[in-house]
Amino acid sequence: MDRLRAMELFSSIAQTRNFSETARRFGISATAVSRMITDIENELKVKLLLRSTRQVALTESGQEYARQLDDILWRINELRDNITAISTAPQGQLHVHSRTMFGLGVLPPLIADFRKRYPDIHIELTVSEAPVDLRRNQMDIDFRISPPVEAGIKRRMLFVSERYLVASPAYLAAHAPLQQPEDILAHDCLAYQLPGEEHLWRFKQQDTVSEIAFQPRHVSNNGVALLELARLGEGFALLDDYTVHNDLRLGRLVRVLPDYRISNKGFDEGMYATILDTAIVPAKIRLFMDFVAEHVSGPERRFSAHGKAAGI
Repeated sequence: MDRLRAMELFSSIAQTRNFSETARRFGISATAVSRMITDIENELKVKLLLRSTRQVALTESGQEYARQLDDILWRINELRDNITAISTAPQGQLHVHSRTMFGLGVLPPLIADFRKRYPDIHIELTVSEAPVDLRRNQMDIDFRISPPVEAGIKRRMLFVSERYLVASPAYLAAHAPLQQPEDILAHDCLAYQLPGEEHLWRFKQQDTVSEIAFQPRHVSNNGVALLELARLGEGFALLDDYTVHNDLRLGRLVRVLPDYRISNKGFDEGMYATILDTAIVPAKIRLFMDFVAEHVSGPERRFSAHGKAAGI
């Protein structure tokens, strides 16, 4: 039995709860996957999985085995990547996760340019609003808007960003002007979906911060949807400055209350490239982080990078 392959198969099943999906990932038959798992159970003399025609569940022993495998497989992958880092010709698969707006609006043209410089590094980009665990989800780099708080993580701040409160010219023409934060209560607002039932925006002027809770017209967990709703005249949206930069420049949106810093979380957000804290950073990771930083770090570069992605 190939013990390492068997461990990788079991770890996949622990995540997916699906033999067919694991078989697809590894390019083998579901029967071969089942046979390897049975071999592990026979070797350990313990039942790891409860199988039925409808579902696969982990036993208590299976849960503990999966938990310890996560660390073992991560260390094996780290060793492989550290050896790769010594190579004079960086190569291999680079798994990148990004928040949606940065992943759609900034990264694609940078990935295309990076490939021209390093054709043997292949990037797999995953874009979502959900938080990612670098080790458990086997990601090399995570681009996130809040500073990381978990242990064992290195971070590199690419830029500080602000959020702008924006609306379409048509919406502003049809409604009373917004002159102070409290005025949003008389307007249609588009809210980003966060944990909890309350929707609020924080307004900061000098050292004074006020919080205003409101009932939104529309709610979404996706910034692209909120941007499009704002363009359609559905109300005020709070979006990252680099996201709305071109819409403001072209007159599709108008910024309001520019004398305030506004946020739905805190005021220390920007874009952070986060990686696992390892003794040696693999060359493919270091090269891509340096490349992205070269093109987006600084007060204005993120705007031009977003404009390039938007084809403007």
